Amino acid sequence: MIDKETFHPLNYIKKEEYSGSMDGMRYMLKKVQSEDGNDLLVTIWPEPFGIHATAEEEKQFLSLPLTAEGVSEAADWLNEQYLGQKERWDKAKNWRYGGDE
Repeated sequence: MIDKETFHPLNYIKKEEYSGSMDGMRYMLKKVQSEDGNDLLVTIWPEPFGIHATAEEEKQFLSLPLTAEGVSEAADWLNEQYLGQKERWDKAKNWRYGGDE
């Protein structure tokens, strides 16, 4: 789970894509242009592949303001998606280790 007290990638995201993973769920946060300026695009997808090698239908997206509050909301959403789709992430994680569970 993402600890919001230590999850502060805003300044990094303003310059580069920020990616990570949690037990089968991969995620990326990046700055994107919008009509109102810059937004934060959050993407999640299952392991084992990177974002560009994963089919679009396997990805989920959330767009938020590129602010500290947006990053906090992104952390909440990532945690919610991790818990809410735990079976999906466990299956992806087990694939990585060659398991069938």
